Amino acid sequence: MGFNCGIVGLPNVGKSTLFNALTQTMAAEAMNYPFCTIEPNIGRVGVPDQRLSKLAQIAASGKIIPTQIEIVDIAGLVKGASKGEGLGNQFLGHIRSTDAILHIVRCFENSDVTHVNGNIDPIRDIEIVETELMLADLESLRKRESAVSKKNNPELAAERCYLQKFIDWLENGKMLNLFDFTDDEKVFASSMHLITRKPILYVCNVCEEEVISGNVNTKSVEDFAKNRNSSVVMVSAAIESEIAVIRDENEKKEYIQSLGLSESGLARIIRGGYNLLNLITFFTVGPIEAHAWTTNNGSKAPNAAGVIHSDFERGFICAETISYDDYLVYNGEIGAKSAGKMRLEGKEYVVNDGDVFHFRFNV
Repeated sequence: MGFNCGIVGLPNVGKSTLFNALTQTMAAEAMNYPFCTIEPNIGRVGVPDQRLSKLAQIAASGKIIPTQIEIVDIAGLVKGASKGEGLGNQFLGHIRSTDAILHIVRCFENSDVTHVNGNIDPIRDIEIVETELMLADLESLRKRESAVSKKNNPELAAERCYLQKFIDWLENGKMLNLFDFTDDEKVFASSMHLITRKPILYVCNVCEEEVISGNVNTKSVEDFAKNRNSSVVMVSAAIESEIAVIRDENEKKEYIQSLGLSESGLARIIRGGYNLLNLITFFTVGPIEAHAWTTNNGSKAPNAAGVIHSDFERGFICAETISYDDYLVYNGEIGAKSAGKMRLEGKEYVVNDGDVFHFRFNV
């Protein structure tokens, strides 16, 4: 399952540089001029999780398979994108199906890198991009409203009500991720794939020297995000580019620590995304492979089984369950079972982060 997120931001804020670093590819051409990304880029990267390596070592697994994050990078948005300015509007459709939005905000000063609006002002930049996202959603909602209003069907009364509420909200300059949805409104909004309903993680791109302390610009983004019930992560795209080319894991770890960091920007972004979407990780472990999987926090055992295969959920019998800590303490499945730490959990069991499962099913 994993999760996917769309990267948005103005041109020249470091979107493609960060995308390249996070996916450890050079699939996106990172150049110092607006609109260098002229095709949507999609990259997948394994989610770093030290627990998976430890489980694999104990089980002598032949293969390690992390859960994955999918990242969609689109062309930089500019003021007027919803009316055809720039290239970003062509690709907004590619982020309608994503789970969350990574909004990359330029918070570094560098005279060698052109700013599309002439100077650094992160709040102005955020508002420009979010205005274009709201205008894009308004266009979708108005088209739907026009189509529904032509039908004299009493069964569409609720839909007309929802549409008008959402349109009014957006016309007042408010993102739909701040709207207090009823359950029915939530279902309808999901069917519309509205961009502004998605949770947003603001990613402040700073220079190497400020990746720990931040600066006045990152402080303003943090204050802004707090009022939006959103989160902020600080990264340096330049540092992430350097980390990306280091292949040896020990060398990579040493380099990160030499910068005074405990983990890479990728790890911080992923953790921020998991928290934003309320996700957790569970594991399946054996001699063939150790595999990490992602599910929603609060999922029950059959739902988690369904992440692996629909047959597992459909024919679910029970889940042999060991907590991550018990798996480590008792040195694997046999030790945990001997110590009475393996449990048989049924359909109502709520999955905990780090659970190690073996699902029993019959189709």
